[in-house]
Amino acid sequence: MDLPRVLVLGAGFGGLAAATTLRQALGERVDLLVVDAVPDFMMGLRQLWLLDGRATRAEGTRDRRTLPARAIPFRQGTAQAIDPERRLVAVDGDFLGYDYLIVALGAQPRSDLIPGGVAGGYNLYLPEEAEALGHRLRDLERGRILIAIAGLPYKCPPAPYEAAFVIEAMLRRTGRRSAVEMEVLTPQAMSLPVAGPAACAQVEGTLAARHIRFRTRAQVQRVEATRVLLADGSEVAADVVVYVPPHRPPAAVATSGLTEGEWVRPDPRTLATKADRVFALGDVTEIPLASGQTLPKAGVFAERQGEVVASNLADLLTGREPAARFDGAGYCFIEVGDGQATMVDGRFFADPPDVRVAEPTAESLAAKEAFERERLQRWFG
Repeated sequence: MDLPRVLVLGAGFGGLAAATTLRQALGERVDLLVVDAVPDFMMGLRQLWLLDGRATRAEGTRDRRTLPARAIPFRQGTAQAIDPERRLVAVDGDFLGYDYLIVALGAQPRSDLIPGGVAGGYNLYLPEEAEALGHRLRDLERGRILIAIAGLPYKCPPAPYEAAFVIEAMLRRTGRRSAVEMEVLTPQAMSLPVAGPAACAQVEGTLAARHIRFRTRAQVQRVEATRVLLADGSEVAADVVVYVPPHRPPAAVATSGLTEGEWVRPDPRTLATKADRVFALGDVTEIPLASGQTLPKAGVFAERQGEVVASNLADLLTGREPAARFDGAGYCFIEVGDGQATMVDGRFFADPPDVRVAEPTAESLAAKEAFERERLQRWFG
């Protein structure tokens, strides 16, 4: 008898969690394949550590091509098209069939969607540019640093603010802070609307305490190496410009028929899409909340969603009633510099969402570092 074929598109948090959970639950009773366009896996949180030289890319990078050694078949390739009707996915010109499909392709930073384009600056969401930014900051003796959120939505909502805190602490530690001005721009009315008033108060209070200027409702029109142009016709000059581009699903998802608007909107609890036997999870999805916001695009949610989908598939394929449900609970650590981080813990499916913010501690930063270590060990050994 042929084994059920489960195809996982994307080997990030969600895809790796789904594949690992499914293999553990079913052993060799499933024909599993994971596909990703790039061989290297590195968590986005490590990009912050490149800014102040705490860590290197290599230390946190793992080769997805080693996954078969852990009984997770892997193919490096780009998903070009998804055909839910025929249950086929085009990958680099080949057509891969499936019985069940898990779409975990994430969201891509799209600098091309900034209206006036990009002609310089550092994209905080590209590892090579974060690394280059780290080198530039270590040479900066005086001047002005601008961090501009240039479009919505974007992955990991606290990241631009964490970058500001990490950079500010490094400048202060090296005796250069008094000669460097800092500013953060956002198009939103507050720093972290999805996290609620308590998280915003802490982030914005820390910005103020560190003398980092914070400007809301700033619509970025164009990014250049030494200035950002705003939609109101004004400009903000800087010696170092760091920007966060808007994120969107990859092209294969946009043309798949799975989306509503620009994103996939699966069942919030089971992650089942409107297409039969197709699930979508992680950053490629848009899940509305009672607050009018949408679930943050963060690895911790993708990971849990991947476990839920895999658990339900294992139940289904062994004749049991699928019982796992995603509950909208998750947490993240917000680094504030000086060897500390705070923890934001949320129940996002509550009405209204229940989000709690802890005070910054060294223990929370240690927990964030352990978060990376534990998952690299779990998925790659």
